[in-house]
Amino acid sequence: DGIELRSYMAAPPEPSDRGLVLCHGFPQARREASSAGLRYAELADRIALQADMTVLTFNFRGTGQSEGDFSVGGWSNDLRAAIKVLHEDHGIENVYVAGFGTGASIALHAAGIDPDICGVASFSARAHLDDWVQNWERLLEHCRTFGMIRNVDFPNDPRTWREEMQRIRPIDVVKKIPPRAVMLVHGADDQRVPVSDARDLAAAMDFNVDLRIIHGADHRLRHDPRIVALLLGWLDRQR
Repeated sequence: DGIELRSYMAAPPEPSDRGLVLCHGFPQARREASSAGLRYAELADRIALQADMTVLTFNFRGTGQSEGDFSVGGWSNDLRAAIKVLHEDHGIENVYVAGFGTGASIALHAAGIDPDICGVASFSARAHLDDWVQNWERLLEHCRTFGMIRNVDFPNDPRTWREEMQRIRPIDVVKKIPPRAVMLVHGADDQRVPVSDARDLAAAMDFNVDLRIIHGADHRLRHDPRIVALLLGWLDRQR
């Protein structure tokens, strides 16, 4: 879309034909909006070393030092661009995606519509964005306050901005992912996204999925040390 995204790439000790795109979630505070994504660099380094994969993580548009303004459709395009970088610029044939929060929802949707994605690991994903659609004006103001929408004239067409959230619904496309590998992880105490979303997503895939409900965990799974072990174990099983 003619914008530049700030990114970080971690290389494995030896050349590998496997790659991972790692997606951050929707910022929960202004300071997170300015630092989201690149705070995943340490995780990317660890995955590259222990899973022998090239790992690309980046700031979605409207966050950190990436250009652009937040939109769900824009974030979907950003992920496709990152996958293309691994495929075409680095010659990596087998690309997986993993995401947290909204980044996980975008990753699941991408895997549902792109059969070239080898597998997806999802943490705290929404099954859909219907609540955002219903409260889109509040969300728009929220994004402006957090600095995720920087252009005062954006969006040019608020109706289209809202409709992107209706169109990009993981629950509608995840059935197309299996038999490719899927892991759904959700905190049992998540107060932001109900754990029923994970169960609904699993049901939509006829439970051909590795579903993990983490007791004592809330929405912020990125900060739970158990999660890194789960992700590394899942990636190891995809060899």
